[in-house]
Amino acid sequence: MQAFNDLADFGNDELADLLTLAGRLERQPEPDALRGKVLSLLFLSPSLRTLASFQAAMTRLGGGSFVISPDMSIHGLESRPGIVMDGSAAEHIREAVPVIASYGDAIGIRAFAERKDLESDMAETEFAALTELIDTPYINMESAMNHPCQNLADWKTLDDLGIPANGGKFVLSWAYHPKALPLAVPASTLYMAARRGMDVTVLRPDGFGLPTPLMDKARDAAEAAGGSVRESEDRHEAMEGAHVIYAKSWSATDCYGDRLGDQALRKELVDWCVDDPWFDDAQEDCRFMHCLPVRRGVVVADRVLDGPRSVVIQEARNRMLAQMAVLHRMLGTPA
Repeated sequence: MQAFNDLADFGNDELADLLTLAGRLERQPEPDALRGKVLSLLFLSPSLRTLASFQAAMTRLGGGSFVISPDMSIHGLESRPGIVMDGSAAEHIREAVPVIASYGDAIGIRAFAERKDLESDMAETEFAALTELIDTPYINMESAMNHPCQNLADWKTLDDLGIPANGGKFVLSWAYHPKALPLAVPASTLYMAARRGMDVTVLRPDGFGLPTPLMDKARDAAEAAGGSVRESEDRHEAMEGAHVIYAKSWSATDCYGDRLGDQALRKELVDWCVDDPWFDDAQEDCRFMHCLPVRRGVVVADRVLDGPRSVVIQEARNRMLAQMAVLHRMLGTPA
């Protein structure tokens, strides 16, 4: 495996193999599988679970890792193209990234969207510019529109819970947040659930529909897998019979890159906080999912997050296990 960038890059058999391997490594550890291997971790955006889970995954497989971020660099890292470097940063990513990659057998890169231009972010312009600088295998640890490590972990979580693929109802719900957040998690989670063959409803207020190309990509995946994708602004209708609600805030597509416009849209939507009444029309054992971090009392009520419906901790642990499978396939000795 040369790259783990998007679930869409893999066939059904390949994804099934990764999920099976993640389960096997959970039951039957291989502490020497990656002995002597090194993973470079470049974080151009902040992280808790992604950083910790990758380091833990490499350690459990017998390998090692190191972390670089602009805040940790004694020189400071410049990322803007064509810049005259007469400021505080003494090193540009065009030199830094190839050097960092050369110290490892693979590299993980995390670089959030700039959220200034939707077309540029949809094209993954920034992330592609980084990966073009390297010739080692790489892992997307979250880019403008993708978060495949979270997606694989969430797929494993759904399997672990016994939630049906075909016939399972998955609600991806926008939730209130005081800030405009990236599209990577909602966009790639939508694709994951559709690719799994679930009946997916995107529940969102007016103005927060996901971009048409992302919806079309998910609809094509759902059709091929025997599922469906639709949108709704009606909470009761969307939640009827739901097996899962996956809450996440995201930027308003209608005014992408316009901070004031986005604030004006979301300021009246503070009631989009997942609470017990949301589950009135759902399956009795409907689960609550979220990628974390999550703002208590803003995105979700404490009683839901701390209650039996919540599987957020299980999701987070599955990040490590899913990434162990990816690393094993990428750096391990072929069977």
